[in-house]
Amino acid sequence: MDSELSSNNRKTLPYQSKLQVLPQKPGVYRFLNREGTVIYVGKAQNLRARVKQYFQSTRSQEPRIAVMASKIYDLEVTVTDTEVEALILEANLIKELKPRYNVVLKDDKSYPYIAITHEEYPRVLVTRKRIAGGADYFGPYTEVRSMRSALKTIRSLFMIRSCNYDLNDETIAKRKYKVCLDYHIKKCGGPCEGLVSKTEYQRMIVQVANVLNGKTKDVRRYLETEMNKRAEELKYEEAALYRDKIQQLHVYEEKQKIIDPKERDRDIFGVYSEQDSACCVLFRAREGKIIGNRNFLIQNVQSHEIEDILEQVLEQYYLENNDIPETILVPERLDSQSLIEEWLRQMVGNAKVSLTYPQNENDKQLLELVKTNAQYVLKEYLLQKSQATDYIPVTLTTLQQELHLQELPRRIECFDISTFQGSDTVASMVVFVDGKPKKSEYRKYHIQTVKGQDDFASIREVIERRYSKISFEEKPNLIVIDGGKGQLSSAQEVLTRYQVHIPVIGLAKRLEEIFIPNVDEPILLPKTSPSLRLLQRIRNEAHRFAVEYHRVVRTKRVLRTELDLIKGVGKKRAKELLEIFGSVQAIRFANEEQLAEIVGPKVAEQIREYFDTSSNGL
Repeated sequence: MDSELSSNNRKTLPYQSKLQVLPQKPGVYRFLNREGTVIYVGKAQNLRARVKQYFQSTRSQEPRIAVMASKIYDLEVTVTDTEVEALILEANLIKELKPRYNVVLKDDKSYPYIAITHEEYPRVLVTRKRIAGGADYFGPYTEVRSMRSALKTIRSLFMIRSCNYDLNDETIAKRKYKVCLDYHIKKCGGPCEGLVSKTEYQRMIVQVANVLNGKTKDVRRYLETEMNKRAEELKYEEAALYRDKIQQLHVYEEKQKIIDPKERDRDIFGVYSEQDSACCVLFRAREGKIIGNRNFLIQNVQSHEIEDILEQVLEQYYLENNDIPETILVPERLDSQSLIEEWLRQMVGNAKVSLTYPQNENDKQLLELVKTNAQYVLKEYLLQKSQATDYIPVTLTTLQQELHLQELPRRIECFDISTFQGSDTVASMVVFVDGKPKKSEYRKYHIQTVKGQDDFASIREVIERRYSKISFEEKPNLIVIDGGKGQLSSAQEVLTRYQVHIPVIGLAKRLEEIFIPNVDEPILLPKTSPSLRLLQRIRNEAHRFAVEYHRVVRTKRVLRTELDLIKGVGKKRAKELLEIFGSVQAIRFANEEQLAEIVGPKVAEQIREYFDTSSNGL
């Protein structure tokens, strides 16, 4: 413990007066530093006994605990009825607060998921974000190929909708929507016109979830039942379709690696640590086949034992995932094993769940495979980290000096506005990391609150949309605004309102003047300056990206306007036609029968007449 806290002359710290009155009950404790930041969260069966252990001078402490204890200024506790409640609360608080001395997972959130939406007639789609209204998520998919294979299989087996219609019993009864091309090519059952019942549609969705969860046996039984039913009704063509679907399911199953001839459902966890980091890899096996894997990177491991890391991974992972198998295979026995098992059983309605460690040679080999994967992922991460840390372009160091920045501007975000006479106003954000564009993090914005040409208001909107809810990990070291004092002031106004403390500059095109907040005179760098050239490159890239997006938006509007000129085709029908046919050119070549399926015979006739007689035709 450092001299400040071990001195007998120091004032009594807030936590000391609380130690004697701590309850002897289960709960969660939180240690805070002098700034009031939570630095550690823990759970205990007996709060008084557990917390006092951190301050017993006679107790030998590992270095990590000693360092943490030296920084404790205050503590808070929450009493719970049971240890299981304490475990759940601890996992939630660690996820929310990310304390410095806890094991905090860095999940693979950049990978996509397949989601089944919580709608009356659910959709199946790919997403990287949480969906408004709720959804069930499957994944993440570390290989796009396997995700596409799963989606392709689902689309071939089940006729589920791909449209964005707000389908419910009321809109269907009012015949608000019409079947689209998917219905005619037998990719959708047509729930929008009530051609498939809600009950039958939900049955298909259940089977979709089974495919994504690896429960293909249930799916096969479902398809075989439907095939036999059609055969008994002498609907041989429909029965043949189900026979083909069963074959397609078999092809999908063959691609999945079998690791367990007993066809058990298991989650297998392996951990590898090196330096101050660790990686935990999860293999999800269903019916004996690996259906997916997940990687968790853990930083600031310090002296955490593998057991501590595993416990935190299990708690934080299953806190958000309710697909819990009967068996969870881990490398070694955990101290909190019975507690975790009790919690998981409660989550699955008191069904059997057990944590097991290797009992035979097959289990040992399987865990070794998972650990090897964890080792590979961690070494790759450490290599990338060392390369990123070791290589810092001289241009960035120079830019830091010339702009008097406290931090090296390794991540720069730049914004530009694009409009034409106040219409179709859009904004772009480009990201440069270590002087290079990171196009996967570019963003484009369609300005929503500004009417007419108002660059200042447009900048305020896009800066608010970007930084009002930004997390600490995403913050750039420098924000660049394409514009002069006015644009810069607009951006600074929003950043100040949301207490976002990030350096921001404006780069004016005419004289390449660099404006900084609250300073009248601009900074003028030599035209040969590498720093200025980097800023120009970033600004020009933001301008290119904005103009490119503006061109797309304007083109769509112009094309839609052309359709709006046709009698009987309003904005809604124009949008529907473009969604189905893809372009005005495709609509131009469509025959009257194809158009009639979408908009009815009368409007279809008017559309054909327009393109056949108009000067806009071929």
